[in-house]
Amino acid sequence: MDARTEVRVTGSAATERLVRGFVADLGLPEPSEPANTTQTSWFAATDTDDQQPAGGYVLEVTEAGIEVRAGDYEGVHHALTTLRQLLPARIWRRGAHPGGLTVPCGTVVDRPAYGWRGAMLDVARHFFPKRTVLRYVDLLAAHRFNRLHLHLSDDQGWRVESRRHPRLHSVGSWRPSTRLGPDGEPDGTPHGGYYTLEDLAEISAYARARGITIVPEFDVPGHTSALRAAYPELGQPGSEPTVLDTVWAGGSSLSPTRPVVSFLQDVLEEILEYVDTPYVHLGGDECDMRWWSDDPVIGAEMAEHGYTDVKQMHGHFLRSLGEFLAERDVRMVVWDEGFLTEGVLADTIVMAWRGHGVAGRAAESHDVIRAPLFPTYFNFDQSDLAEERRSEGGPITLADVAAFAPAPQDWPERQRARILGGQFQIWTEWVPSERHLDYLAFPRACALAEVLWSGHVADLAEFGGRLAGHLERLDALGVEYRPLDGPHPWQTGGTGVWRRTKPGQIEETKKWVESISREP
Repeated sequence: MDARTEVRVTGSAATERLVRGFVADLGLPEPSEPANTTQTSWFAATDTDDQQPAGGYVLEVTEAGIEVRAGDYEGVHHALTTLRQLLPARIWRRGAHPGGLTVPCGTVVDRPAYGWRGAMLDVARHFFPKRTVLRYVDLLAAHRFNRLHLHLSDDQGWRVESRRHPRLHSVGSWRPSTRLGPDGEPDGTPHGGYYTLEDLAEISAYARARGITIVPEFDVPGHTSALRAAYPELGQPGSEPTVLDTVWAGGSSLSPTRPVVSFLQDVLEEILEYVDTPYVHLGGDECDMRWWSDDPVIGAEMAEHGYTDVKQMHGHFLRSLGEFLAERDVRMVVWDEGFLTEGVLADTIVMAWRGHGVAGRAAESHDVIRAPLFPTYFNFDQSDLAEERRSEGGPITLADVAAFAPAPQDWPERQRARILGGQFQIWTEWVPSERHLDYLAFPRACALAEVLWSGHVADLAEFGGRLAGHLERLDALGVEYRPLDGPHPWQTGGTGVWRRTKPGQIEETKKWVESISREP
């Protein structure tokens, strides 16, 4: 291929922009032969091939040219990713590539095993600026992920501008200090930040152009200290909430009553004007409902509905917001606690994090995203090496991720059919920088990408061989991943506050998560 390559695209205007932009980004050199030569190559692409499944494609390379056939925009994007992988690793770097580019001839026929291939990034505990999110989108797209779940609110911060309720971002978006763990020392440094509505619109459009859908999460009715710090009247009367400075929540919940539902509907309506998404995640996890039983306003509404247990109000609260979203053709997603309190509609997606049993139970009646703590919580460390940096716990190894089965073979087909896919999570209580985000995500994200695209990692040793070559691409992209044989010296915990405090206890954690999965 060189600068004389003829580009032909049939399909949407978005696909034409994608393909022509891809060819332009290759930095093809000017032809070395005289301009009057008849030897030209061609690059053809279509997104209208109805023989291809969603996200699937055919990539055919001959001596005469390159052809991409897909049935949708996402399929074309995946084909171009494959084509880039067939080129030398230097093609992932910016700039021109003198000497031309040679692609091996052959045909690739490919399709994803799962339609939901996601990553969750918590920007509430530690805020990451827009530039980091856009870079993260690029890295996910390079691995054929197609969902970015942004955790935009929690006890430690509210991360979205609201022009209708401006105290959400002016008060709820920052805290005066941060502690590493509940027993940690306050660092005395203010931390905060939020995305403007225009930022969200830009992130959404940028992701769409790369085949990725943004899934915004507003975690309610629990994990709401920051929200209640901005608007205390939405929570327990007489309390004085503050934006928390540590990882753990305590006594954190909104009132599940009509005025609070109305307030949140107003916020969601404002967000949906700027974020182009068919999904909104409403959280529903780890909600402290103890004070609800003693609140007369909550009690009165419970009596009106004929409820006798506050858990019923939790479910009612989520369903009310879900119905509001459904009127706008937006599908509700909840953590598995919402499923247990019946805070679901018929088409609600359950994101199961507390082990494997609850995922199977939810899959009897609802579509499910697999996001179990083990092995998809990448905020856990990656080995039992003493030099690993302080983290949530662990280890969750590359091999653990590679062995993950989103739809286990021993499940009945009716349950397997309800598994939409899976995703990894990075909760950022212990992740203060983009560099550490890279270190935790990669190369474990590469293993999960393989699982979600191919259905499984068939041969760990063979995968490891391909991964070693792929790390050259990550180097070209500037990803500060964890080397396979252990962290770089600057990625370790050292001897200070980031020193690892104890060996991993993942088996105990796995048992604990399963043990709590039958209660909200």
